[in-house]
Amino acid sequence: MLLTRSGVLRATAPGAAASDVASEATPPRATAPDAAPAAPALRRDPAWRGTLRTGRSVGLFGLIALCAAYDEGAIGDWGALHLRQDLGAGAGLAAAGYAAFALAEASGRLSGTTLLERLGRTRVLILGGLIACAGMLLASLAPDVWLALAGFAATGLGLANLFPAAIARAGRLAGSTGVALTSLLGYSGFLLGPPAIGFLASQAGLRTGLTTLSFLGLAAALIAWLARDPPELSGSPSPHPGS
Repeated sequence: MLLTRSGVLRATAPGAAASDVASEATPPRATAPDAAPAAPALRRDPAWRGTLRTGRSVGLFGLIALCAAYDEGAIGDWGALHLRQDLGAGAGLAAAGYAAFALAEASGRLSGTTLLERLGRTRVLILGGLIACAGMLLASLAPDVWLALAGFAATGLGLANLFPAAIARAGRLAGSTGVALTSLLGYSGFLLGPPAIGFLASQAGLRTGLTTLSFLGLAAALIAWLARDPPELSGSPSPHPGS
């Protein structure tokens, strides 16, 4: 009986109770299989964010290509009519408007690689958009045929490298998919530009319609600034200047 009472006393002692509670309250340690599922989620998150950033950049470069093609298509269809109807140029001189634009654009593209290597893609796109904006304002608002021709030539120089540089960069970012999406947006500008200018010309006049093309050049410069790369912001040279 004494042995029984002493066993009861030991069982109800504070130390024994505390050890029992501690053993019950201590959760079992997680095994390796339980902690494993958290790792894939951590690996997927950066990839998802990288895909989102790449898609955003490809979309921005597609908009730059759209602005360039929109202006080029509209100038090709309406530039000569503007010179003949608004400025009274003869048929031959009116046709020289698009010739000046195309010649300047070809010259700009031939020197595009050199410009991209020396200035970088972002500076070339921004300067090109601003030059196209100024040139189109001059071409549409000039009171003289020769000033308008100079404006078309300046627009050609400004637009020269917008389309190819945007396509090339989208290809580096997303491969053939990036090229396809950017080309789709870009070439849609050729389809949208001429009818849009025709509608504006019927409502507010051809000068006003052509003036709106300058805003597309300004928009391309702004989008190029938004799509700039961090190395170009910090001043360090890019490993692919023409990309």
